[in-house]
Amino acid sequence: MDFELRAAREKLEREQRERKARAKAKMEKEKRAKAEAARQRDALEAAQRAKRLDAERAQLEAAQQMEESLLLGNGISFMRILEAVPFKGQGDKIKLPPSSFEELSGQNALDKGPMYFRLTRVNSQTITEKPQTAYSGVLEFTASEGTVQLPTHVWQNLFPDKSSEGVDVPLVELRYVSLPKGTYAKLKPEGAGFHDLPNHKAVLETELRLHATLSEGETIRVSYGETQYGLRVLELKPASTVSVIETDIDVDVEAPEGENHVLVPLEMGKTVEGIVEEGKFKYYKFLVDGTVSEVIRSEFADLEVKLQADDSSNGDTDVYVSRHPLIFPTQHRHEWSSHETGSKNLVIKHKDANLVPGNYTIGVYGFKGVSKYQISVHVKDRNVNVQRVGEGEKVNSEDLVECGNCKRHIARRTIVVHEAYCIRHNVVCQHEGCGVVLRKEERENHAHCVKCGRAFQKGEMEKHMKVFHEPTACMCGIVLEKEEMVQHQTVECPLRLIVCRFCGDMVQAGANPEDPRDRLRGLCEHESQCGSRTAPCDSCGRSVMLKDMDLHNIAVHQKN
Repeated sequence: MDFELRAAREKLEREQRERKARAKAKMEKEKRAKAEAARQRDALEAAQRAKRLDAERAQLEAAQQMEESLLLGNGISFMRILEAVPFKGQGDKIKLPPSSFEELSGQNALDKGPMYFRLTRVNSQTITEKPQTAYSGVLEFTASEGTVQLPTHVWQNLFPDKSSEGVDVPLVELRYVSLPKGTYAKLKPEGAGFHDLPNHKAVLETELRLHATLSEGETIRVSYGETQYGLRVLELKPASTVSVIETDIDVDVEAPEGENHVLVPLEMGKTVEGIVEEGKFKYYKFLVDGTVSEVIRSEFADLEVKLQADDSSNGDTDVYVSRHPLIFPTQHRHEWSSHETGSKNLVIKHKDANLVPGNYTIGVYGFKGVSKYQISVHVKDRNVNVQRVGEGEKVNSEDLVECGNCKRHIARRTIVVHEAYCIRHNVVCQHEGCGVVLRKEERENHAHCVKCGRAFQKGEMEKHMKVFHEPTACMCGIVLEKEEMVQHQTVECPLRLIVCRFCGDMVQAGANPEDPRDRLRGLCEHESQCGSRTAPCDSCGRSVMLKDMDLHNIAVHQKN
């Protein structure tokens, strides 16, 4: 009996403990659930608060950006992030997609004059204190949607660490801005030679016509022929970035430090020492003024460029001379040249039509080895009263007899003695068209080129063949010998350098113009484009294309 009561009591106590444990577990579960619900509610409220704050912050930033854009754009708000794509263009004018034109025209941006943009490099990998920034104008609205095409100048300012062929192209933030017109610019050449250019400020003005903006700290590239000069912008007024479109800007170009000239000044009659390495040029400039020109035109003098080779030098040189605006003569672009071995005397005759007052350049080219030399330019007296070799005393024509050996006309009284001496010591070159009389000991050293027939000493033949008959490749791809190459680069080559009749600069001619009227005028591609600029007529003030100005004066104003 007691056993049964004890078992029943233990069972009851066990059941009570289990009920208490279940009740306690239920209470703890409910407590945890309430705590989790409270935590989730707090997290939701915090997220909602953060979202509201982010929205308010974004709205504030958008308002600030709108206000900044309106302020920068003088009432026009335009901002886009586009993919940068390089294209080979000059100046700082970019290409935008057509949708940009619609957005800008919708805000009447076209009515406010030239459009300017601030481009900022978007760098998603690192945060820099000062992102790369550039300013530009707009060339046209033909770029693909989502892209902006940048000319070389703008590309190098934004991405100096990337080549134009780079695959990983960062994005660019583009903003419309309003810029003041520039009144003053101070620039400094990065290297020597810019001040050697004739009328270098006019060359700079031509380059600035390709630009819409200038910014302090940037470097612009000025081309003259095949040479490029870098000029760094030191100071601008009235702001650090200005517009250079339709404005009169005072440009100050700092002189280079020291006397580091690419064209070494050469005074008439003075000798200068020099040294040139194989395959390189050393350039000199000299002036033929009115006084020197009058002396030469008097027919009593010629102009002589004299190069005296140093006996201790084992090299050889060639001399090329050009008249400005061709500043740097080369093997295929020059007006006069001398290729003799050793010392050279290049005489420019007084009858040469290209010998006029002006600046000239001498290019000393290192043909072989390292050459030391002395070079000078002077007026050479023709000494018209000096008796010429072989002229002898003046006698009547009836008293002259032709020598059977050298074919010269000799006085009859001395012909026997002359022929005896001439046959014993002299020999006539039998090469067709030559007929030169040589000393017999000189005959073995006399040779003619098998291609052109010119006469040389045998030691000079190797140089002649290399200079005149070794085929060379033009930059346009054609391969020709020297004389044909000179003709090609003077008349035919699209990459030849010409002096534009409209801008006066030395530029690449380009191909034949598309307009047949321009081809009939004899214009090249550059002149066709450059002549399309307008200028007011001096008589009526009407804007006329430069290439049509002569026709306008004849047809409208009866001016010849």
